[in-house]
Amino acid sequence: MWSGAFWSRRSVRIIGGMLLPLAILTAWQAVTASGVVPPYRLPSPASVLDAAVALTESGQLGLHIAISLQRVLIGFAIGSAIGLAVAAIVGLTRAGDVLLTPTLAAFRAIPSLALVPLLILWLQIGEESKITLIAIGAFFPVFTTVSSALRHVDPHLVEMARSFGLRGWALLRTVQLPAVVPSVIAGLRLALAQSWLFLVAAELIAASMGLGYLLTFAQSTGRVDQILLAIIVLALLGTLTDGLLSLATRRVLKRWA
Repeated sequence: MWSGAFWSRRSVRIIGGMLLPLAILTAWQAVTASGVVPPYRLPSPASVLDAAVALTESGQLGLHIAISLQRVLIGFAIGSAIGLAVAAIVGLTRAGDVLLTPTLAAFRAIPSLALVPLLILWLQIGEESKITLIAIGAFFPVFTTVSSALRHVDPHLVEMARSFGLRGWALLRTVQLPAVVPSVIAGLRLALAQSWLFLVAAELIAASMGLGYLLTFAQSTGRVDQILLAIIVLALLGTLTDGLLSLATRRVLKRWA
């Protein structure tokens, strides 16, 4: 019986994490090579690789990636910052909780695609509408996670800090914020994943560049290889950005947690 220490090893985690993708790739190759699924429905991995090489050589793939990545990072930063601010208001004050929580809960239930026509009408087909939609997507995971964590900070710690004269910002910085740092990081990671989802929603409808646009264009031209390529690139970018965020927040955890 393998112990928890075995599964915690870096080499085991890397190799174990690669097993399922390799199994999927092997099954994909086997299905396409045997002819069970026709190529126009499921191209082979080699065909997708050829599409990636062709788009890279033309410069289109790099441009699509750069534009989508820029939109995600800007929208994520804006939405997360606003989410943290509103979470502090709702989590630390009863008035904020009573006044804001019902409206935000109703707004959260609105599907993202339902907001696209309104944003286009108000902000036109430009970067503003796309970044606004991504910011909305990033806002709610941060707001929900952090506001809930702030409401459940140990009241004994808060009372003890107040007995030492801590109030307002000093109390938040010294006691409440360190107590919710793990929740903040979890909310940020969820917000980043949500940002990629909302990016595709925005680019599928109103974009002339980006990975979402590439999906739409490939569908209209019947290029299933490009559709699969865009999906794979989105998955890789989402994983890469999540990994970078996780690395960046380790220092914060060491400092506060």
